[in-house]
Amino acid sequence: MKFLLVEDNPELAEAVLSRMKIDGHVIDHAPTLDDAFAFADTGEYDLILLDIMLPDGDGRSFLKRHRAGEHDTPVIVLTARSQVSDRIGLLDLGADDYVTKPFDHAELEARCRAVLRRRAGSAQTVTELGGVVFDPVAGQLTVRGNVVALRNRELRLLELLIRAPGQIFSKQKLADRLFSYDDDVSENAIEVYIGRLRRHLGASDLKITTLRSLGYRLDHD
Repeated sequence: MKFLLVEDNPELAEAVLSRMKIDGHVIDHAPTLDDAFAFADTGEYDLILLDIMLPDGDGRSFLKRHRAGEHDTPVIVLTARSQVSDRIGLLDLGADDYVTKPFDHAELEARCRAVLRRRAGSAQTVTELGGVVFDPVAGQLTVRGNVVALRNRELRLLELLIRAPGQIFSKQKLADRLFSYDDDVSENAIEVYIGRLRRHLGASDLKITTLRSLGYRLDHD
């Protein structure tokens, strides 16, 4: 998954970034409101973690504009405001959930998983398809009953493809989703990860099809 963190506190931001990266997620960091607008206007994210009190403005302005633009990316607000009226106001603005500071990172991770499940329209995180059982939360892939060890980016690549079988993903789109803004990555890197994933799925009924000049698609025999 690719997240955007909007947070001006450097210590808190670093803690969240480190934890999310350990979990295998790609995450961009915007320390200001202007940076948040810039990232959101140019990138595609699965989830946004949004602080309210930013040095150049109010995070609620970001939330209003985000929803006014009919963007459906889930937003979890990180707020120090604990009043019920504040939380109701955030939810009415379009936030999907909120976490009150200070928070335990395990709680934040659980809320991220819950919001992403709701977005997917399912209470389950496990996908079974073509002889494959895939649990992105546990980071586990089983092919014909055999557990396959995946590296983080292999896992996130499979997560993208298996959530949208039949959909074409360009190399650029995959690169945008698998790497952060600060990563220096070439299209060859995508070919390497696609090749590894094909080998992992070799015993299944799933295959990754290359469409020349278009990209890749996960097909099910």
